[in-house]
Amino acid sequence: MHIPDNYLSPSTCAVMGAAMIPVWVMAVKKVKENVPKERIPLLGVGAAFSFLLMMFNVPIPGGTTAHAVGAALLAILLGPWPACISVTIALLIQALLFGDGGILAFGANCFNMAFVAPFVGYFIYKFIKERVKSGKGEYIGIIAGSYIGINMAALCAAIEFGIQPLLFKNAAGLPLYSPYPLSVSVPAMMVSHLAIAGVVEVIFTVAIYAFIKRVSPGMIYEGAKQKIKPIYAAIVALIILSPLGLLAAGTAWGEWGADEIKNVISGGKSLGFIPEGMKNGFNFNALFPDYAIKGVPDIVGYILSALAGAAILIIIFKIVSALKKGKPAKIQA
Repeated sequence: MHIPDNYLSPSTCAVMGAAMIPVWVMAVKKVKENVPKERIPLLGVGAAFSFLLMMFNVPIPGGTTAHAVGAALLAILLGPWPACISVTIALLIQALLFGDGGILAFGANCFNMAFVAPFVGYFIYKFIKERVKSGKGEYIGIIAGSYIGINMAALCAAIEFGIQPLLFKNAAGLPLYSPYPLSVSVPAMMVSHLAIAGVVEVIFTVAIYAFIKRVSPGMIYEGAKQKIKPIYAAIVALIILSPLGLLAAGTAWGEWGADEIKNVISGGKSLGFIPEGMKNGFNFNALFPDYAIKGVPDIVGYILSALAGAAILIIIFKIVSALKKGKPAKIQA
């Protein structure tokens, strides 16, 4: 679901970035007003969870892959506005350091995964929980919210892909950017997310939520005990297990490089050309593209990338917490 650069036109990227500006402004305002100093580091923990979950690629029939996002999980644990900030920073680190998601397409990726997914997921969760009063209501809400949240994000990405060939063509009538119309992009994205990625999202969300509720209920309920060491242990476990994401061969739909897209098979035939916007578009060289480190085995590089990304995110929010005014509360180890 990470849209690379040059799949969307510069004007589309500008519109999506502009749409996110008021969201980010409101998110920062809400976090400043409502999130106490001692809970700011939890945004880093949430960002680390999201970052790591997005590294666990799962195979999709047809040779592509998909992944969970964890946006609804963060919204349920921290609130939708803090979740927006956490996922945004996770996506920024992915784009800058690992080339996962485009620089120009950053606003579009944030719109889908840091805005649509957490807010849709959270409000569905809240709607169900408030109406199903039994103990099952909470988990029914989590399942529905996480499943629908990621699928709505995927639908938005599919629409962003699909409108490109309708709006942007060269003199010969060939698409300049994403070459697949809505009739291709929507089924391709939605079938994989409805059938597989959405289920994976639910499994991760329920499992992590249940774990946190058991070992550190203070992350969920105010006034309850908040223990951070078990949470860090879970993050370390995800880092160690992250190479499982390498087992899924193939590239996620809509994330092919310019050297790949010419030969992508769709509808029984290959595309046969490289859109001009991709061939001559913006190029950014990440330090560790595809979570690989030059001269290091893929598995080791993947683990080191997971470790670096999670650590950077946790440190960023610890620094923000240290700079935020207010007396910190004690968090139990």
